[in-house]
Amino acid sequence: MITDNSIINNTTNGGSTGTTDEDIAINAAEYSSDLVLEANNTYTISGPVIMSDGANLIIGEGVTVKAVATGADVYIAISQGAQIIANGTATNPIVMTSGAAVPSAGDWGGLIILGKASINSVTGTATSTSEIGSLPYGGTDNADSSGIIRYVRVEYSGGAADGSSENNGFSFYGVGAGTTVDYIQAYEGADDGIEFFGGTVEVNHAVVINCQDDSIDWTEGFTGKVTNAYVKHGADHDKGFECDGYNTDIGNLSSPKFWSKPTVSDVTIIGLGSSTGNEAIRLRAGTQGIFNNILIQGFAEGFDLDGDAGASSDNPTGTGVINGDLDAANVTFTDVTTPFKNDTGDTFADADFLTGIGNATGTDYATWGASWTTGN
Repeated sequence: MITDNSIINNTTNGGSTGTTDEDIAINAAEYSSDLVLEANNTYTISGPVIMSDGANLIIGEGVTVKAVATGADVYIAISQGAQIIANGTATNPIVMTSGAAVPSAGDWGGLIILGKASINSVTGTATSTSEIGSLPYGGTDNADSSGIIRYVRVEYSGGAADGSSENNGFSFYGVGAGTTVDYIQAYEGADDGIEFFGGTVEVNHAVVINCQDDSIDWTEGFTGKVTNAYVKHGADHDKGFECDGYNTDIGNLSSPKFWSKPTVSDVTIIGLGSSTGNEAIRLRAGTQGIFNNILIQGFAEGFDLDGDAGASSDNPTGTGVINGDLDAANVTFTDVTTPFKNDTGDTFADADFLTGIGNATGTDYATWGASWTTGN
C-alpha cells in the first residue's frame, strides 16, 4: 500500500513540469493518500489502481489515462470512503482508454466506484463485494459521496475475469446521491457501458456508444436517477437498458424488501433497425421505475416486461405496473415492431404502463454531447 501523498506529473531534465508527449507511469497499487494527476498530461496504468478509505484520486482536465491492454486486471477503483475528483470540461475532457496501438473492446477493465448507499443483495447493515477486485460496497448512507465525475470518457473497457465477472465502462456499486456524475461516456466496451449495483446516485448527461452487452444496466435495488441519456448500438450489442429489481444470482435479501426504482427521463435509444431484432428496454426481476420522455428508434421490441404473477412472487414486475410503481409516459417509437410486450403473468391494459405515445423528443444530445464525446 502506498501511503505518501503522490503528485504524479511530468518531470524531465532539471525537474520542470508540464505537458509533453511522454507517458507517465502510475504504479499498480492501493493508495491510502491522495493521488493527483495533473491537467493535460498522459498517464499509463498497468494493473489495479485502488484508492482506499480516506484517499482522493484527483484528475485535472485534459488528462488521458492509458491502460495496458491486458484485460480485467487493469482498472481504477474508488473504494468506500475514498473519492474521485475528476473535473474535465466540454473542451478538455478526461479520457480513460486503451494503450494498445490498435485498441479494441475489452482491452482493460474500466472505472469502478464503490459507495455506502443501500443495496438489496444483503441484509441489514452488511456489505457485498464487487465482481472485480472483491471490494466492499453498500450500506445505509444514501447521501454518501464518492466525489465528482464530470466530462469523463471511458473507452475500450469491459475486460472479463471469467464468464460471470466482467468489468463495465462505469460500475457504480452502492454509490450515494452525494456523488456528482455529469457528462460521462462509455465507448466501445465489451460488456455493459454503465451499470448500477444498487445505490442512489443521480447521473446526468450519459452517453453509451457501441457497447457489446447492455448499454445501461441496473440491479440490486438501484433507486437513483438517469437524466439525459443517449444510447447508440454498434454491430455487437444486447439491450439498450436491462433493468433488474435485484441481482438474480444473489436474491433480494433486503428486509423489508425493496426493489430497484429509479427515475429515468429524457432518453434517446438508437438501434440498428427493427428487422435486426432485439429489445430497447427489458424490465424484469421485479424492477420498478418511472420513465418519462423516452425516444426509441430501430428495435423489434420497445419495452419487454418479464416476471411472475402476483405481488408475493419473486419477480413481481407486473405488480409494479398495477400499483403505479412502474410506468412509462411520453414515449415515441420509430421503426419499432412491437412497442410493448407483457410477459409478467399479470393482466393489465397497455395504457396502465404506457401513455403519451408519440409525445417524446428524447434528449438533446446534439447540443450537450458536442465536442467532448466520440463515436458519433
